[in-house]
Parts: sequence; structure tokens; C-alpha cells
Amino acid sequence: MKFRIRKSLVIAGSLVATCCFGSHWTGGDWVGGDWAGGDWAGGDWAGVLGSRAMGQEESITTLYHGGDIVTMRGMEPEYVESLAVRNGKILFTGTVADAKSKFGANAKLVDLGGKTMLPGFIDTHGHFVYFGKNLVDANLFNCVDVPDLLERMKKQVERTPKGAWIVGFGYQPRGMKEGRPPTIEELDQISKDVPVMIVDSSGHMGVGNSAAFRAAGITADTPDPTGGAFTRKEDGKRLAGPMEETALNAVRATRPAFSNELAAQAITGAAQVWASYGQTTAMEAGLGLGNDDIQIVTHAIDAKLLPIDLYIAAKDSALDDTLAASYSISSQYNVKAGGVVEKLRAARPDLDNRYINRARLGGVKFWLDGSLDTAWFTKPYTQTPQGKTAPFSGYQQIPDEVLDAVFDKYWTTDFQIHMHMNGDAAADQALSAISKAVKKHGMRDARPVFVHGAWLRIDQIERVKTYGAIPSFLTSGIVVGGDSVVKLWGPERSAGAMASRTFLRSGLNFTYSHDAPVSPVPSILALVDAGVNRLSGSGQLIGPDERIPPYHGLRAVTSMAAYQLKEEATKGTLEVGKLADLVILDKNPMKVESTTIKDILVVETIKEGQTVFKR
Repeated sequence: MKFRIRKSLVIAGSLVATCCFGSHWTGGDWVGGDWAGGDWAGGDWAGVLGSRAMGQEESITTLYHGGDIVTMRGMEPEYVESLAVRNGKILFTGTVADAKSKFGANAKLVDLGGKTMLPGFIDTHGHFVYFGKNLVDANLFNCVDVPDLLERMKKQVERTPKGAWIVGFGYQPRGMKEGRPPTIEELDQISKDVPVMIVDSSGHMGVGNSAAFRAAGITADTPDPTGGAFTRKEDGKRLAGPMEETALNAVRATRPAFSNELAAQAITGAAQVWASYGQTTAMEAGLGLGNDDIQIVTHAIDAKLLPIDLYIAAKDSALDDTLAASYSISSQYNVKAGGVVEKLRAARPDLDNRYINRARLGGVKFWLDGSLDTAWFTKPYTQTPQGKTAPFSGYQQIPDEVLDAVFDKYWTTDFQIHMHMNGDAAADQALSAISKAVKKHGMRDARPVFVHGAWLRIDQIERVKTYGAIPSFLTSGIVVGGDSVVKLWGPERSAGAMASRTFLRSGLNFTYSHDAPVSPVPSILALVDAGVNRLSGSGQLIGPDERIPPYHGLRAVTSMAAYQLKEEATKGTLEVGKLADLVILDKNPMKVESTTIKDILVVETIKEGQTVFKR
């Protein structure tokens, strides 16, 4: 592999030292809503709001040197000697000598000490708000059996405020001794009067107690919603407790709203964790899963709680409410069309008025199918998932006419359409909707997102190229779900899943995403590691022909990620004029054994010149 060396890069700014494969990952770092020894533990925070008021002018130029500074421009690694920042933006490129000559004694020199600097990582599909809310819920990752799960939930009762639901997240039915989720009777042991709800690590399945179903108005006679199901007892006259997909969403949406205090804890807690993994841009890919999500985000905007950027895609059913809230916020912060009021100007050095106090509504999210056990295929599962009747090909979640109408409405706008899909039948539905929009309106730079895009046929990839769609591969799913996918989906679909190398050869953009809290922690480097090595938890190599070099794995979370979000003008590479969004790593991912990329530590995360995490 060739390496090109440019002279240097200087940034302006002050250094403030202060569903794819079902369930993914097996070890969460948080316990009962309290982060215990996670990777960010012991880090020094510049405060959730930063160490200075947002927008306060900086006069100091900070010059970084003495390490590997990788610009992430182009198809081959490009290193520069130095990089300098002022007022939150990249200021200058050149040699260290030229930088010192230009900025003289006024520059603050920062020696990287052999560490590696990259553009800040970009989350292209995570559930930032949902993750933050989960921080106050019971940790159910690694439950060994049902009694273990019930014991954790009983402890959660003590932490649950009056009027709130008792909620837990992260269990894996296949991984527990009984090989099944708890029953409604077992959750009734936690409480018969207070709603109890647990959600599995994929976020697609869950169980409720009797009180939860009462609160949601669900009985055994309630029809199953399209794309989901409430499990019933053998007599069909009683609810059994488990629910999946849209049925779970119907119950989850009735959970009581968080107070402003809890809402702030959810936002600031999630932001701390995201930054600790090097991310300067986060995503909430489905705002509206909870009925208080919009309130939580608007509170964060008004209180300026976000230290990193948050791209929002509204859940399909919550789109109208989200658009109304977005319009209200935009009206409040923008005096007139094209005008930017002072508090918006204070929020962003680049005056990107799509963001208001670090949040912007960028698109809408649709769930076209399910996860490992419920992905929608054109051909049946190779091995029928437990509890399903052969031949089983998964679930279609929404009618064609609904998706067609959305593309017809938004294809000619900058509003992006994100579509969760694991199976090729779901991809066919998406491509059909796109083709109808193109036929009616012509081609546009819409960049529709194929969330996960786990199994795409070659003919579909050719159409993806035609329409400019971008898949966001959940590569961490290979680690835990890979062995099960080989059995359930068969050798062809498992080997060609998340086809990074095929996309790379075709000159197509793709990104890597963690889908946290589906992955218990939002680790970006674990995604790169999984995409480079494609090793399951048992050590099985899943699809060796789709492995890619580390550099291109890093592009999937930097430059290509910025392109997916339509923010390549300000993010994703280290170039003059772009935001000083940076991450410093203790090792260079391209210079270590590839299976250790996931173990590299984030030393510091810098958002627009300000340190938001420092180990």
C-alpha cells in the first residue's frame, strides 16, 4: 500500500485540557443504569457544555505535531506533519517549520507524543436518545437464565421513581439457559401493579407484564399490527408476554415521559459515552420510539446540553410531530429566512443553519423488516428460526404504498430517507419505491440510506449504484450473530452479507454503524475491526472475500460517513476550512495487528477545537 506525505496541516482552536444480525455483543459496561468501569470512566470532561460558552471567540492557534496525522482524503492513506486550529476550524496546512514561522510565538504547541490523530468519528446509525434513556434502565446483558434476569429487574424496582415503568434492556433469549424469554407470569413477579417491560439486545423483541399491557390497552383480542405480533397462550385467549417488532413499538410508545431532569441525564449521559469512543457526530435513528423523545431533544436544544452534533432521523410514525417541533424550533432560532439569530450564531462556528445548538433533523427512518430471526427475504430461511413455521421468509413491516408516498414527497428535497433492511426482499421494496420517484421526478442527490443492508444481491448492488443509495453496515453483528447467521441464512447469504469489498471494488460509498444500544457500547473501532477481520465470536471467518483493509474501514466512519449525512463539506477529512472535529488514538489502526484494532484506546476527542473527552 502506498503512502503519500503532504507537508502538514494546521488547525485553529484552543485545546481545553479538562440490527442486523439479531443481538450483538455480549458484554455491556453499564450496570443498572450506572456506568461501571466503562472506557470513559476516569476521563476528564470539559463539561457537557464545553469549557467556554459556545461561540466565544478564540485567539489562540493550536498546533498539533509529533504523531501520525491522517487526513483520510482519497483512496490511500495520506499523512501530514502538523495540523493547526483556531475558532473551531482547520486553519492551515504546511510543515511544522512553516506553521511556526506563520503563527510564531502565539501558537500553542501540542506534541502528540507518537499518538495518532484522525477526523472525529461519525455515527451513521445509532439510537443516541434511546441509549441515553437506557442508562437509567436495568442492564440485562449477559443474563445467564430467567432467574438472573428477574433478580436484576427486582433490583431495578428500587431505582425506579414513582409513576415510572420498571424497564430493562439487553437480554438475549438464545443465550439464556432456558433458550426463551420470560413469560408474563414471571414478569408479574416483579410487580402486578406497575408496568414492567424488558427489551432484548436487538431492540426488536420484548416482554411485558400484565400491567404494561393494561397501560397500553392491549388484550388477547387486540389484532396484531402489521409487521409484528403479540404472543398468546395456546388457547389464544390470554397474552403470553412476548411481543416483537411493531407490537413492541405499540407498547413501548406508551411509557411515561421523562422529566426534564431525567431527560437531561439521558442526553448528557449518552453524549459522554459517544465522545469517549471518539465520536464528534452522533445519530438518533428513530426519534419517536418513545413518546417523550421530541421533548427530550427540544429540552437539550434549549438548554444547550449537546457537546457534540446530533443528526436526527424521525421514526416514520412520529414524522409529522417531529416536523412540527422542528419547524417551531427553527422559527424560534431563525429571525427570518436566511437570517441567523445571535444564539444560533453562538452555537456553531461554521454557521451551518441546519444545526440548532448542535442538533438537526436530517431525515426519516422506516423499518422495512426485522433482525436476524425476522429479516424479510425473497427465499426462505435455510434453517427456520425457533418458534416460526417453515417455510419462513421473515416479515414485511410497512405497505408498499406508504413507502412510495414518502419517496414521492421527499425525493426532491434534502430530507433523507433511512430504511432498516436486512433481507433482500426489503431491499427490493426500497429500490422499487426509489425507481418510482426517479421515474416521476428524475434523479436527485438524495442519498437514501440502506440501514444495515445486510444481504444485497449483486443485481441490487448495481441498482444501488444507479440511485446513489448508501448502506450502513452493522459489522459488529458479525462477532456475535455471525455463527447464527450461517445456520439460519445459509452459506451464500452469510458470506455475502455486508458486502464491503464488493462495494469498494465498485467505487461505491458505504459506512459502518454500531446501532447502539443494539451494540451495548457505541465503539467505532470495534466496527472497523469487525469489517477488517469478519470473525465471529467462535473464531469462524464469515465471508472472507468481503474483508477490507483498515484504511477503508476508517473511511467508513469518517469521510464516507460524512458523505452519507450530506456533511462532507465540513466533516470527515482533515482539510483547511473544515471543522476541527478530531480524535486522538493511542495507536495507529493501520500499524497494529488487525485483530487488535478494537483494543485501541481513544485518548482525546475534540469537537470544533474543544476537548469533550480526555482519558
